[in-house]
Amino acid sequence: MAGVAIDLLNFLNELKENNNREWFEVNKPTFKKLDNDFKNLFGAEILEGLNKTDHIEKMKVFRIYKDIRFSKDKTPFKTNRSISFSREGAALRGGYFLHVEPGNTYLGGGFFGPNPADLLRIRKEFEMDDQEIRAIMTDQDFSKVYGSEFVPYSQVKTAPKGFSKEHHAIDLIKNKSFFFEKKFTDKEIIATNFSSKVVKCFELLRPYFDYMSDVLTTDLNGVSLLKD
Repeated sequence: MAGVAIDLLNFLNELKENNNREWFEVNKPTFKKLDNDFKNLFGAEILEGLNKTDHIEKMKVFRIYKDIRFSKDKTPFKTNRSISFSREGAALRGGYFLHVEPGNTYLGGGFFGPNPADLLRIRKEFEMDDQEIRAIMTDQDFSKVYGSEFVPYSQVKTAPKGFSKEHHAIDLIKNKSFFFEKKFTDKEIIATNFSSKVVKCFELLRPYFDYMSDVLTTDLNGVSLLKD
């Protein structure tokens, strides 16, 4: 996949310098080939690796076209390519994400902006018992890749309504998203083993996903919410 990655990074660098519809239209055939390779070679290789230990329901490549209606930046195209892998069924919660961009490539996984019911359930679990999630986050192999904290995308300033700001787990409870990230250099992206490295990093998220799946499919008494 090294050739795919090199060509893609080169294209994205050119797009950054020529982010307009005229340039893109001329170079659209190149983009279509690169995007096809990104999905059907790069993405498929990661998907195959993931399915050896997990069950993936859907792979999605995000569009390159930006929604500029409410943005101050009116350039029409994203200068990155992103792909997600959704786990299968109601019992397997969580999703994997890969963002490729010159100088800013990262992968991650977790729960980005969960719906209000899931958000409350997660916070209640942390309020009741934070030992299991902290054990996952401080595991040596996990923390070496992802660190031992959620990415602070969005947090309340003190405490959510109904929770004490003095609670010992308020550092977890105040988050609005529960996501982990791992960054890569451009040199790592173009290495021949990059896709296998991505799969290995994703596999480290499984204990976290298993824990959160259990939380989000049970009530606070541990009774399953799933229908038979």
